[in-house]
Amino acid sequence: MAEAGQAESEQDIEIKIQETRQRFKSEYVEAQESQEKYDSRDVEKLFRDDALVEGYLTWRHFIVEDTLKMIDESLQWRREFSVNDLTESSIPRWMFEIGAVYLHGYDKEGNKLFWFKVKLHIKDPKTVLDKKRYVAFWLERYAKREPGMPLTVVFDMSESGLSNIDMDFVKYIISCFKVYYPKFLSKMIMYEMPWIMNAAWKIVKTWLGPDAISKLKFVSKSDIQTFVGPEHLPPYMGGTDQFKYSYPPLPDDDFQSPICENGPIISEDESDLKDAESESKETLESSFNTDQSIKPKKVNFMTEDGQRSEELDRESVRLKGARKPTTTFKATLMHISPAEELSFGASESEKKCLIVLNNVTKNHVAFKVRTTAPEKYRVKPSNSSCEPGASVDIVVSLHGGFQASPQDRFLVMAAEMESSSGAAATDLAQFWKEVSKPKIMEHRLRCHVLESPKSILSNSFEFPSSPTTNVNEHQDLQSTLMRLLATNAALEQKLDWCLWTQKVLLLLLSFLLALSFTTAYKLWTS
Repeated sequence: MAEAGQAESEQDIEIKIQETRQRFKSEYVEAQESQEKYDSRDVEKLFRDDALVEGYLTWRHFIVEDTLKMIDESLQWRREFSVNDLTESSIPRWMFEIGAVYLHGYDKEGNKLFWFKVKLHIKDPKTVLDKKRYVAFWLERYAKREPGMPLTVVFDMSESGLSNIDMDFVKYIISCFKVYYPKFLSKMIMYEMPWIMNAAWKIVKTWLGPDAISKLKFVSKSDIQTFVGPEHLPPYMGGTDQFKYSYPPLPDDDFQSPICENGPIISEDESDLKDAESESKETLESSFNTDQSIKPKKVNFMTEDGQRSEELDRESVRLKGARKPTTTFKATLMHISPAEELSFGASESEKKCLIVLNNVTKNHVAFKVRTTAPEKYRVKPSNSSCEPGASVDIVVSLHGGFQASPQDRFLVMAAEMESSSGAAATDLAQFWKEVSKPKIMEHRLRCHVLESPKSILSNSFEFPSSPTTNVNEHQDLQSTLMRLLATNAALEQKLDWCLWTQKVLLLLLSFLLALSFTTAYKLWTS
């Protein structure tokens, strides 16, 4: 799937997006009674949000025909379950109170964990529809808060048994990630699956398809920390997380801790000078060669202090050494680069990143940048506005001796300002107080930690001879190991089946012996 996406150039993707929209409009919207099939809000979003269409295309390997069928099925489901109107009040309160499904914590790749406590699920036809809506509520809530960010599903099957198996419900959950929310699934962790459920999961695998099967990870207490660190695992899984689900309120995600719109409060003039001095030795030689090509574009926007960008020439000093984004998230108000993550490393040259905002509207757009780790990062400017058609370079830098973490997040907020609105700091502060929440666009960025040179060198020392030969040998060993593991798993299943058959035969034998003794006794007494 990833290879198919990489094979598509940016121009090809744009063409596929337009083709998908045109065909969906002519073949599905106009040719049928779409007013009854789809929610108009979903259709409107499909024709507005490039990232949404690209997500469907990527999940269907950029085959437009398959993508159209997927969009049709997804939009019908959204209308059937009234996904756009799902709220806490529309779900039975007891479902929240029992805590069988919730979002909490992260895996080692920084993906949010979506927990399913299987032992708390009892199959009941009367409540199955509400349970499906409950899952949709959580997924839609996350999709709005973290657009484009994948989830890691954890099926906690400890202490569960046959009474907890509901194949229809499992199939629905799989459909959510396979059809309704494309590209959402990072991996699906099956924790402590009882052997008695092996037969059921053989059926489940046939529903998943090859792409999703590769995301299945069967783990126990001894190896779950391969995927999730102990700080995000409960004690019974060998972790240290003391979190206990309770309702109300709903456990908030990512931005539940105090948020700051910038880093530590220090003199910005002094810090700029220190930054310039520390970087001058490293960047002096390269700046003579590349100054003309990387010189940032000056844009006419107002800062919180009411100063125009022409008065802030020192910003160009601070931009030097910042990592430039290569991907773009295209939204209705602004194009945001990078699209998904900021990359930080351990060296001084890897401690700065750029967030580039491009205003694509005909009005001023106010923006804010917030972070979950304000003690680590400085964001400048963190609260300002951008003129129509202009762009803003925002510098995000690690402060002091701090290191980036995959759990760190950034929130970019933007809202379109009326033509009459000013852009001064006082006006901006008042604007954010008065603007309604539906008018605020939010986009979240996660942190990616670059591999340090030491680890790269240590990895290279593992293969001291010919790189090509040794890599091929390493791949052969990996494939052999995978075959051995697969064979071992198959043998374990056969052994479990033999043990189960043996128990059944022993029960039958005991029953036959008891029956024969009873018959013999009756014959003897008669």
